[in-house]
Amino acid sequence: MSVTLPKSMTAIEISTPGGPEVLVPADRPVPVAGSGEVLIEVAAAGVNRPDVLQRLGNYPPPPGASDIPGLEIAGTIIALGEGVSDRSLGERVTALVTGGGYAQYCAAPAAQCLPIPEGLSLEEAAALPETFFTVWTNVFDRGRLQPGEAFLVHGGSSGIGTTAIQMARALGARVFATAGSAEKCRACEELGAERAINYRDEDFVEVIKEVTQGRGVDVILDMVGGDYIARNLRALAVEGRLCYIAFLGGSKAEVDFLPLMLKRITLTGSTLRARDVAFKAAIAENLRQKIWPKIEAGKIKPVLAARFALEQAAQAHALMESSQHIGKIVLTTGR
Repeated sequence: MSVTLPKSMTAIEISTPGGPEVLVPADRPVPVAGSGEVLIEVAAAGVNRPDVLQRLGNYPPPPGASDIPGLEIAGTIIALGEGVSDRSLGERVTALVTGGGYAQYCAAPAAQCLPIPEGLSLEEAAALPETFFTVWTNVFDRGRLQPGEAFLVHGGSSGIGTTAIQMARALGARVFATAGSAEKCRACEELGAERAINYRDEDFVEVIKEVTQGRGVDVILDMVGGDYIARNLRALAVEGRLCYIAFLGGSKAEVDFLPLMLKRITLTGSTLRARDVAFKAAIAENLRQKIWPKIEAGKIKPVLAARFALEQAAQAHALMESSQHIGKIVLTTGR
């Protein structure tokens, strides 16, 4: 397969930190696949909360990463960088990237590419990497969730939440979730949550105590923070693990840590974007072996809330910030 590459492409730039309207289409040079990388003709790119933070000026890309937003893509490999021998031209893949996804072409480390699960479209596959990598490393590596244990995810109707519910259920855990409406709670339960808790009119600590006969849950995945921090400690079981990936409700709180000592709780957190390729490659291999077969068997599926054309990135971000969606939002290039 031989591909003649154009010199320029359409990409979405952040013209200045600000609201969704600062996302504007622009002409950019087509990137070159570096050593260990592949060049992907992008069919679709996922939209994630970190993209919003970057647009606001609060989450700059790591050194050496593209300033173009977008952390996950799906498409076709059209060029191989030096040293890449385990990928093929014409291969359809989905990939985790450190930036550059909102574009017609994007370079990605070959080790962070995964095959498109059988039965999924490229648009659906573009909704996988960021949330699946994040959930795996936090819930299963750091949180050590085991079959038969109880798991709670906050923001259950988000991209992270819909992914975590399905992965934890497919791997044998009891699953609970919080969400902000009856519709979102129903969606969480349809995806496998044993009980979804509407945080607007229920106290998740009390509900968790009730449904676990006072024991609490073994692992909590939280992206809220704020006053949830102290409440999470109360909702955890003895030897429980509390995993943080974001602080949408604030990263500061007054907390009584005595429950942490009495229950021997592990408190952990992580970010993914700045981690090295070898770290992400290890996650990719775990996903390929343990999660991709469950996707192909229909036990896990990406939940797509909306699709927008690449040039409509501003509208996609407006929807993301409205929190009216359930699941993932993707941008499509028409390729």
